[in-house]
Amino acid sequence: MSNLRFSKNPDYDFEIRCTLGSAPSGGADVGEVLAAVAGIKGKDHDGWFDAWTELSLATQQIAEDAAKAGHTVTAAGAYLRAANYYAVAVNAASALTDSDELLPTYKRHRAAWEGFVDNAPVPVQRVSIPYGRSKLPGYLFSPVGPKKARPTVIMNNGSDGPQSAMWCQGGAAALQRGYNYLSFDGPGQQSMLFEQNVPFRPDWEAVITPIVDFLLTRKEVAKRKIAIWGISQGGYWIPRALAFEHRLVAGIADPGVTDVSASWMSNLPKSMKKLIDKGDAKKFNKEMKLGLKFQHDAQRIWNFRARPYTSDSYYDTIKSVLEYTLDSETAAKITTPLLITSPEKEQFWPGQSEKLAAMTPDVSEVIAFTEAEGADGHCQPMARTLTSERVFDWLDGKLA
Repeated sequence: MSNLRFSKNPDYDFEIRCTLGSAPSGGADVGEVLAAVAGIKGKDHDGWFDAWTELSLATQQIAEDAAKAGHTVTAAGAYLRAANYYAVAVNAASALTDSDELLPTYKRHRAAWEGFVDNAPVPVQRVSIPYGRSKLPGYLFSPVGPKKARPTVIMNNGSDGPQSAMWCQGGAAALQRGYNYLSFDGPGQQSMLFEQNVPFRPDWEAVITPIVDFLLTRKEVAKRKIAIWGISQGGYWIPRALAFEHRLVAGIADPGVTDVSASWMSNLPKSMKKLIDKGDAKKFNKEMKLGLKFQHDAQRIWNFRARPYTSDSYYDTIKSVLEYTLDSETAAKITTPLLITSPEKEQFWPGQSEKLAAMTPDVSEVIAFTEAEGADGHCQPMARTLTSERVFDWLDGKLA
C-alpha cells in the first residue's frame, strides 16, 4: 500500500480506504469519515466500533428525516452512506470482547440498505432467486430510460462485503453505462449467513447457474449479454463457476484467486501445517487453542472469518477452507473471456492473479493496477472509479 496511512492498524487503515473509495459513487463523504475516525488508536476496538456506530446512526437520522420530508435524493444518499458505515461497524463488532453487538448491527446495516433501495435514484426490484428448496435474495437495478432488454452484469460479492458495496464497487458504474446489474446474497453471505446460518460452498456454479436461469426469464435482460463480476473472494468463485456455467458472455475476477486458503495458511507455522498434512486433528486443535489463548485479537479475527465455513473445530475450519482451490484441470474448462485485475501490493492473495492467467491463457487478460496511480492493495480500494472504467471498457467490447 502507499505510504499514506489513515491508521497505524492495518485492518483499520484498509477499512478506511475501502470506505473512502466508495465516495465517488455516493457511498461515503470523505470529511465525515475522517472526522469520525480521527484519534482512534490502533487497538482501541471499542472506540473503533463506537465511532462507526455513531457515524452510522447520525447519517441514518439524516436519511430518515429527509425521507419523511419527501427529499428522496437526500434520503437515498444518506441511507447509502449509513449502510456502508454500518457495514464497517459489523466488522468492528467481530473484534469486541463478546459478539452481542454483531447481529443487531448487521440488522441496522440491512435496514439502512433497504432504505436506500426504497429511495433509489433508479428503478430497482427486490427479487427472490430459486435456489434448490430455498431462495436467494437479490436486487435487480436498471438504468433510468426506456424499458427494454439490456446487457446485465451480475455483481458477485466477496466473503464479508455488504450489498451496499456492490453499488459502490461497480453497480453504479454499470447503470451509468446502460447496464442492468443484479446483486445477491449467496451461501455464507450477509442475510444467508446472519439470518439463515447457511455457510459458504466451494462449488459456486451451483449458485450462479440458478441465477443465470433466473435472469434468462426476465424481459429487461438481453439474453446473450449477461456478464459476471466477482469482487475479492468472488475472484475465486467466478472462475470456478465459469468452468461449468458457459452461458455467460464474460467474467471479471477482481482480483484473481486460485487458492482461498493461502491467506489462512500463510499465518500458520510449519509445525501446524504438518499436523494438517498428517490429519492430526486432535493435536492441531490443542495447539491452536493454546496458541490463541492469549492472543485475543487473533482469536476474534478467527471467529469472524471462520463463521461462514465449517467451524466445529479449528481443524475442521482449515480443512473446509482448503476446499476453495481452483486446480489446472478445472480452470482448463473455462471458455468464457475472463478479465483478471492484478493490484500491486495485493496483501491477501499475492501472485494469484498471474497464476489464474497462466491457467487460462486462451481466454484471460490481466489488467495491472499500480501504487503510482493510487490503485494498489487488495481490490484497489482507492481507485474504484479507475477500476470501473477499465472493466467496462473491456466489457463493452465483449458485449458489442
